[in-house]
Amino acid sequence: MAAGYGELLRSRHAARLLCGTLVGRLPSATGHIAIVLFVRSEGGGYALAGALAAVYGLATAVGQPLLGRAVDLYGQPRVMLPAAVLSGVGMVALAVVGTDPLPPAYAAVVMAGICTPPLEGGLRALWPSVLGRADRVHAAYALDAVAQEVMFTAGPLLVTLFVAWWSPGAALLVINVLGVLGALSVVVSAPSRRWRSAPREAHWLGALRSPGLLALLGSFLFVGVALGSITVAAVAYADDHGRESVYGWLMAALGLGALVGGAVYGARQWAGEPERRLRLLVGLLALGYLPLALTPGVAAMTGLAVVSGLFLAPALACAFVVVDRHAPRGTVTEAFSWLVTVFGVGAALGTGAAGPAVEWGGTAPGFWVAGAGGVAALLVLLATTRVLNGRGRGGDPVVSSENDRNGAVEPGFSAGHQA
Repeated sequence: MAAGYGELLRSRHAARLLCGTLVGRLPSATGHIAIVLFVRSEGGGYALAGALAAVYGLATAVGQPLLGRAVDLYGQPRVMLPAAVLSGVGMVALAVVGTDPLPPAYAAVVMAGICTPPLEGGLRALWPSVLGRADRVHAAYALDAVAQEVMFTAGPLLVTLFVAWWSPGAALLVINVLGVLGALSVVVSAPSRRWRSAPREAHWLGALRSPGLLALLGSFLFVGVALGSITVAAVAYADDHGRESVYGWLMAALGLGALVGGAVYGARQWAGEPERRLRLLVGLLALGYLPLALTPGVAAMTGLAVVSGLFLAPALACAFVVVDRHAPRGTVTEAFSWLVTVFGVGAALGTGAAGPAVEWGGTAPGFWVAGAGGVAALLVLLATTRVLNGRGRGGDPVVSSENDRNGAVEPGFSAGHQA
C-alpha cells in the first residue's frame, strides 16, 4: 500500500502538485476559524463572528464554480494566481481594517471568499495528464481524498498555533501568504501551464447541463448535511460528558477512519462501473452514521466515529471518477468545483439543522440528522440510477468524458476521446 502511494508521489510533478494544492487551500480550509478568532480578538461577539464566517463560506461556494468555468475557458495560471492574490488581499484588508466599521469588513470577506481559487478542481483536472495510466489516476483521487482529511485536521491546529505565537490578525496574514505561495507553486508548474480544457459547447448551464452530474451533486449535498450535523452533535455530546476534549477525540476518530478507508481503497484497482460502486460506498457511509445516534460511552462512541469515517474518503474518491465521466467536454474544472460547492452548502445546512434538533431533543437527534443525511444521499443515487448509468438521454451508457482521452477512467472502461 505505502509502496504504491510512494511510486505515485515519485511521478514527476505529482508531489509538487499535491503539496502545492494543499498549501494553497489552507485559507479556505481554515478561513472560517481564523475569522472567528480575529473577530473575537477585536471585541466582536459570537453573532458577528459567525455572520462574517458564514458570509465568507457563502461567497466561497458561489465563487468556486464561476472560477472553475473561467479556468476551463482561459487556463489555470490566468485565473488561479490572480484569484489567490485577490482572495489574500481580502483577508489582509480584514486584518488591517478590523470590524469597525462593518461594511468594509463584510466586503473584505466577500472578496476573500468569492476569489478563492478552485485548486481542488484544478488538481483533479491535472492528474490524467500527469499520471497517464487509469490505475494511477484512480489512486491519485484516493490520495487526494485522504490528503483532504489531513488538511482539515492539521489546518485548524496551525491557525491556533499562529494565534498563540503571534495574534489572530497575524494568523490571517500568514495563512493567506501561504495560500498564495501554494497556488503559485501549482500554476508555474509545467503541467498547469500546458493544461488546456477540451473544446466545449457554448451553454449557459456549463457543467450543470449533465443529468448524471446533477444526480451526483444532489447526493453529495446530503453527504455534506451529514458531516455538518456531526460537528454540532459532537459538541453537544462533549458537553453531555463534561469534557471539551471529547469533541477533539470524536473529530480525530472520524478523520482517522477516513484516512484508513481512503488508504485501503486507493491501494487496489477496482473493476466495474464506478457508479454502481458509488451506490455501495454511500450506502455503507449511511450505515456507519446511523449508530452514532445511540450515543454510548466515550470509548464506544469513539469507535463508532472511526467506523462512520471509514467510507467517506472512498466515496469521495469514487465520486471524483464519476464527476469526470459525466462532466460535459470542456467543463471538468467547473464540474469538480460544483462538487466542492454543494458539499460546503450541505455542511452548512447540516449545521443549521442539527442545532435546533439538539435543542429540541438532546444529543441523539443531532446525530439523527447525520443518519438522515446519509440515507437521503443513498436514496438520491438509487432514484437516479438510470441517469447515472448513462441512460438518461438516448439510452446509451456514458463511457467517456473529457478526461478519458488522458486515461481518466477506472479499469474496465474504454476511453472515448483518445488523443
